[in-house]
Amino acid sequence: MILYYFLKVSVTSHTKDLIASLSHLRFNIIPSKQKRFDRRMELRSGSAVGGVPLNDLPEGCWANVLSLTTPRDACRLSAVSPIFKSAAESDVVWQSFLPHDLESILSTAPDGSLLMSSASSKKEVYFSLCDNPIIVDNGRKSFSLEKKSGKKCYVLSAMDLEITWGDTPMYWTWNSISDSRFAEVAELKDVCWFEIRGKISTCLLSPETLYTAYLVYKFPPRTYGFDNQPVDVTMRLDEGEIGARTVSWNPQGRRRYINGSVTVRGSVHYPKERGDGWLETELGDFFSAEGEDGELEMRLFDDSGQWKSGFVLDGIEIRPKDVSRAAS
Repeated sequence: MILYYFLKVSVTSHTKDLIASLSHLRFNIIPSKQKRFDRRMELRSGSAVGGVPLNDLPEGCWANVLSLTTPRDACRLSAVSPIFKSAAESDVVWQSFLPHDLESILSTAPDGSLLMSSASSKKEVYFSLCDNPIIVDNGRKSFSLEKKSGKKCYVLSAMDLEITWGDTPMYWTWNSISDSRFAEVAELKDVCWFEIRGKISTCLLSPETLYTAYLVYKFPPRTYGFDNQPVDVTMRLDEGEIGARTVSWNPQGRRRYINGSVTVRGSVHYPKERGDGWLETELGDFFSAEGEDGELEMRLFDDSGQWKSGFVLDGIEIRPKDVSRAAS
């Protein structure tokens, strides 16, 4: 019996895993035309394997197949086929999309045990972590999942960063503000030596994933010293430099005055406004390899000697790189 399955979605590598899994179930998947097969298959009603209708195959069988795809593919499949709809609600499927060390991560979160005990399913846990980042590491980090892939995302709070003179009240103060997820943010009073370092163990990140780090900050109404000086950024892995660039504090298109003593590394990277009211500046990319266990450091440095004031630091966010946005 020939199985055709029609999907109005693009075929990803995980969807190809799905096809391979179906073939292990002794289905004969035959493309009518190779070009069309890259994007669609068609499920002929009443298909059967060994005389057994596909709809009568155990739900656990389909759940195991879906667990080999991605969260996005599982949702798409459940929407277009009744065969997958029920299986896509299975804890087997959504447990496979959750990090294997989730219990350990949530053990450092005040609300971690409540999340696990109050959720009615693994699917609910998954989407809660996507939509509602949870504070972990005793308030020093924020943890969430990327919705389409289930990859780990972290925000290192300002408290988790190394800020030069950050513990000196005449230069920096620590305050609570309503639009930060953390208990405190760092507010700059006045410095001429501006340096911020963030570090994270690579074993905390999802393997085989390209990440991008962002500085998350904002400017209060009264600020000065940030308009005329680009800033150097470096990324290091276990003391070896893996990337360097120059960033600007000004949105692209705004007039900027560049100090001639600063060497601009490649093209200047500009901040972008986020949906939560903060600004973010891209610091660089890092590929988290399988089995990687090192320390990733991000350093932002301005030693121009120009005095600065009026800067609010929320933290450094590390999330999977949005390849589609980067391509556009």
